[in-house]
Amino acid sequence: MASANDFWTLSAAQVAALVRSRQASALEVAQAALARVERVNPALNAIVEHRPQEVLAQARAIDAAIARGEDPGPLAGVPVTTKVNIDQAGYPTTNGLRSQRALVAPANSPVAESLLRAGAVLLGRTNTPAFSYRWFTSNQLHGVTRNPRDPALTPGGSSGGAAAAVASGMGPLAHGTDIAGSIRYPAYACGVHGLRPSFGRVASWNPSAGADRAIGGQLMAVSGPIARTIADLRLGLQAMARPDARDPWWVPAPLEWPDAPRRAVVCLRPDGMDTRPEVCAALLDAAARLRDAGWTVEEVDSLPPLKDAVPLQIALWMGDGYQGMVEAAQREGDPGAIAALAGQRQLVGNLQAADLSAALSRRLGIARAWQLYLEQHPVVLLPVSAELPFENDLDLRDAASYERVWRSQMTMIALPLTGLPALTVSTALVGRTPVGVQVVAGRFREDLCLAAGAAIEAGGVPPAPVEPQAA
Repeated sequence: MASANDFWTLSAAQVAALVRSRQASALEVAQAALARVERVNPALNAIVEHRPQEVLAQARAIDAAIARGEDPGPLAGVPVTTKVNIDQAGYPTTNGLRSQRALVAPANSPVAESLLRAGAVLLGRTNTPAFSYRWFTSNQLHGVTRNPRDPALTPGGSSGGAAAAVASGMGPLAHGTDIAGSIRYPAYACGVHGLRPSFGRVASWNPSAGADRAIGGQLMAVSGPIARTIADLRLGLQAMARPDARDPWWVPAPLEWPDAPRRAVVCLRPDGMDTRPEVCAALLDAAARLRDAGWTVEEVDSLPPLKDAVPLQIALWMGDGYQGMVEAAQREGDPGAIAALAGQRQLVGNLQAADLSAALSRRLGIARAWQLYLEQHPVVLLPVSAELPFENDLDLRDAASYERVWRSQMTMIALPLTGLPALTVSTALVGRTPVGVQVVAGRFREDLCLAAGAAIEAGGVPPAPVEPQAA
């Protein structure tokens, strides 16, 4: 058994097994996690608020439940972080905004409630860019989050704090959200794994919000887990997918389905994407690992539409209330949020109701094309991004760099339009820079994504916690 000083190095599954069997206490695990936060978070700024006494009280309650013979849940004593854009009772839901520093959640969101009911210890709140708009994580309220593998690189966004916390061992499991890659890209950038579940899989709602989101956000934004092992993603999804009547979009779909053919395709350059050689090599390596595990893998030159989905996704995400978003970003004074919105003005600046209706109609056709394709090809491997993780704040350098960032993220922007699950699997390092692949399967077939991810992971070395690197 690991010593108490080493609990922070363990996976969520290992921690839960030790706590459930009383080989370790939830209190000991929480103390180790808090010590790790104290040691590495000052260099990273991944966790922007945590209350140690509350963390320890949660852990003691789990130990007391176990002592009474009660089932503590599948995440018994596992330290889990939550992102500052979901409600956790008693904490401000800042979403990286100075204007929301006093927006204290009156109750837990479905995700936070599900994690607590699963026995997790909510360790702290992780950073996000202002409004959760960027693939870089900084804001005027909480500051800059650093990538623990290389501080010159982005930790990703918008769940950059979540991925940095997992990669550096502050907790084995983190909550993230994703509307255009905000789980998948931070996992890629920090060298861990991240799962964007199907739309409707994980219940969502913020009691603090006052009003519900516009339809685009409702249909494309999801919550999901970030972890260092595929097994922990499976455990995190199991915990997060609990029913909650506060989200009418939640679907009671099974987490496991009958066996499907172990058959996949790999596409290096979907829709002509200018994929860098290192990313192509990672995809071919992942395909080889699947073949070694008994999968049939075919290399293909094309997939159902992705590039055509991007303007529809942006229209539905930013087009409904665009001018109000711009004004809010200007009031906040956040350079990243202002740039993210200004860069999409041509696509969404003059949208009318009829344009949004047309985007919803075209969305259905693209989702149908993908579903039909996945009937024949159950798993698809494709790039997370056309490039290795970007230099931090590359999108703010100049117009050409901004365009390069958005062009490279085509697959991440497009896929949420379909409602499909998508998984980032970290596969290797190029020097100090992580690289990985994206795995897509049919709606509610997260089990297929995870099965493929487990085979890819088994062919390499799972990510281990890293010490933050100096510049």
